[in-house]
Amino acid sequence: MDGINHDLSDLFLQLGLPSEQKDIDAFINQHGPLDRSIPLEEAGFWNKSQKAFLSQQLQADADWAEPVDQLNTLLR
Repeated sequence: MDGINHDLSDLFLQLGLPSEQKDIDAFINQHGPLDRSIPLEEAGFWNKSQKAFLSQQLQADADWAEPVDQLNTLLR
């Protein structure tokens, strides 16, 4: 890990999504609650590259893991 602290807004930018708080709230309202049996990266609303990014970051426990975990919690 390189020690960079990313927040939820940064994650949305990285995923190619609008990243203002109102956009994040709308995304969560639109896609939540996500069934707990579905891993975040397997949710049907991600495209192929978004799924790959989320999966890689969680497996590597990389800098992005914290905001990915935060998004996961918010969607449940």
